[in-house]
Amino acid sequence: MERYKGYRIAVFVLALIVIIESSLLVYLWFNRGKKEIAKIPLTAPVVVGRIAIVLDDWGYSLNNLSVLKQINYPVTLAVLPNLPQTKTISREARRLKFEVILHLPMEPLEKINLERNTVMASMTEKEIKDILAADLESVIYARGVSNHMGSKVTKDSRAMSIVFDELGKRGLYFLDSYVSLDSVCPELAAKMKLGFAIRDIFLDNQSDPEYIRGQIDKLKVSAKANGYAIGIGHDRKITLQVLREIMPELRKEGYKLVRVSELIDRK
Repeated sequence: MERYKGYRIAVFVLALIVIIESSLLVYLWFNRGKKEIAKIPLTAPVVVGRIAIVLDDWGYSLNNLSVLKQINYPVTLAVLPNLPQTKTISREARRLKFEVILHLPMEPLEKINLERNTVMASMTEKEIKDILAADLESVIYARGVSNHMGSKVTKDSRAMSIVFDELGKRGLYFLDSYVSLDSVCPELAAKMKLGFAIRDIFLDNQSDPEYIRGQIDKLKVSAKANGYAIGIGHDRKITLQVLREIMPELRKEGYKLVRVSELIDRK
């Protein structure tokens, strides 16, 4: 009887081994080739260059908001202060996860009509600081500041030092629209250790789709050569329509679309 019981145990063990080995063979059969696949390293997509698109002069109206909502890539909106739609577009931009900066009116060399409370090179320190404070209160959620016009002020070390000092205290960066080849902003920002960026290409000096596409091609060349580039367009329907079409193409070509704050050189 004990001997018979021993046989039964041996048969059970052998049967269990057969079942386990069979299961293992089935598993290996259905998962053949997966081991080799797992060995293939996963690599991040190659980034040809980073591109930031800035759109100036928001605040007058909401006429182009519907087209803006169709852009599914990062853009930075430069919003003019104290206009009828300044606060509304700032809120909408934040809701849409776009970056907002104050588009600060500054005195140009040309004798043209100016925005209300434009920063003038001749102003006192208090006058400049008061304007900047009021404008930043108007353009809510601003991460930085860019110059609207300003070919005269951006040449003036005294005036720009006052602006930069205030921006540094508030943790904001400055984007030089680079409307003057004599701009003191790059050297001054480095000296004052302020977060700073500079415009590479204006995109829509002509409101023509082919012209805008050609300017974006130049932006691509700059981004590929330098690692990044900043293009400035405006609150214009044709500009937004071209961007809506071309931004997916840029992404497919390996360009990473970013906010200006991602390109800021903080010393």
